Amino acid sequence: MGTRRVPLGGNMCGLWRHFSFSLLWLGSAHLLSGQSWDLGSRAAAGVSRETESKFTLSFESRGRYEIREGTNFGLNPDIDTGLIRTRFGMTYKPAAWLKISGMLQDSRSPWYGNNAPSTVRDEADLHESYFEILPDVKTGFGMTAGRMMLNYGEARLIGTPQWGNLARTYDHARLYYKMGKARFEVLLVSPVKIRLGEFNRPVLGDRAWGTYNILPLGKASQLDLYVLRHDQNRPGGFTTGSRAAGSDKMGVNTVGGRLSGPLGKSLKYSTELALQNGKVGPAKHRGGAAYLSLTRRFTVAGKPLDISGEYKYASGTNDPKDTLHVSTFDQLYPANHDKFGHQDLFGWRNLHNARSLTTLGITKNLGVNFLYDSIWLASASDSLYNGSGRSIVRSASGTAGRHVGQGTDLFGTYKYKHFLLGAGYGYWFKGEFIQNTTPGISASYGYLFHTYSF
Repeated sequence: MGTRRVPLGGNMCGLWRHFSFSLLWLGSAHLLSGQSWDLGSRAAAGVSRETESKFTLSFESRGRYEIREGTNFGLNPDIDTGLIRTRFGMTYKPAAWLKISGMLQDSRSPWYGNNAPSTVRDEADLHESYFEILPDVKTGFGMTAGRMMLNYGEARLIGTPQWGNLARTYDHARLYYKMGKARFEVLLVSPVKIRLGEFNRPVLGDRAWGTYNILPLGKASQLDLYVLRHDQNRPGGFTTGSRAAGSDKMGVNTVGGRLSGPLGKSLKYSTELALQNGKVGPAKHRGGAAYLSLTRRFTVAGKPLDISGEYKYASGTNDPKDTLHVSTFDQLYPANHDKFGHQDLFGWRNLHNARSLTTLGITKNLGVNFLYDSIWLASASDSLYNGSGRSIVRSASGTAGRHVGQGTDLFGTYKYKHFLLGAGYGYWFKGEFIQNTTPGISASYGYLFHTYSF
């Protein structure tokens, strides 16, 4: 088994082994590209050129080697594994108004063991297969339908988390009208479920539908307005409600908006508010969430330095004895990576989150980031939720405290032509709530990754 608890020294040896492999990989990449032997990108460019850009190819090969200790704060075994993801895509544009695109994805976890879960592995399967009817350059109707990776806004409610080894995709249909920078859209999306040993397909009883619209404000600001309905109706019940697990129906309405843009030359802002009502099984649902971020750019020794501060909130359910009312925010299908710490421990449900991110551009291709998070429960009697929205642990009496803890993450990336190399380390310092409801083991995460893509 690749999922196991091992001494820290053993993990450090494993990380060094992965690091040595990554250095060898990057060195080979530099040598090959330096001698113009980057055959993949050269072949893709040739195909595009010979077909007058009607036919294009894309490719990605990514390897990540990670060590997780204190998984779910000691509730699960430690993990020392590798994650390998390969993609091959093709796009055909026979006319200016039509695009047809497809992608195969193969995801593996070779050191995890024979029982690696479907969250980290899925042998070659259809990841994208869609067509798009394109509008005129500035104005007109367009539509897409089929299987596709999707992101709306900052992907807090509907998104494709690329950090994951699988990266969620959707079977969908959407119709939009484009008018300059404005876009008005109606959509229906259903996330595709990974099925080991067979073709992936969605559970159509789990879906979101509604409208998502983008309105330009001035030269650079933007307002996103959306009304979304999240339905779940499937055997075995739904996963979103914290009180009515086992019920077979859920219908939650989300009305919200996102506003973003500049405040002067060096300051940017982004804010989002979402309010919900509906039903979770037999219970009435009322929830809400909010987000605010400010980012300022400085110059230090001629290098760009970006510093941002954020606050996020998502409602929880206060009374554990009330089975007819649920207030835990439904996060739909988010791309949560980095939004609550680089370790991806938590989701946008029942929390207060204070966060800062500092990014230093050392060179054009080399950047270093430092991330800090502190999290409290919104309701002490509701659960602490993971990135997929499932409960990690709960104090039904509400006496375990609210402070989940604090996290620090240091990570960097280096880009060279079609190659990307990155490494990082994060540590979560347990708070009162984790100390009182789990084995009380602080979580840590170390990783290395390399990517070649065109």
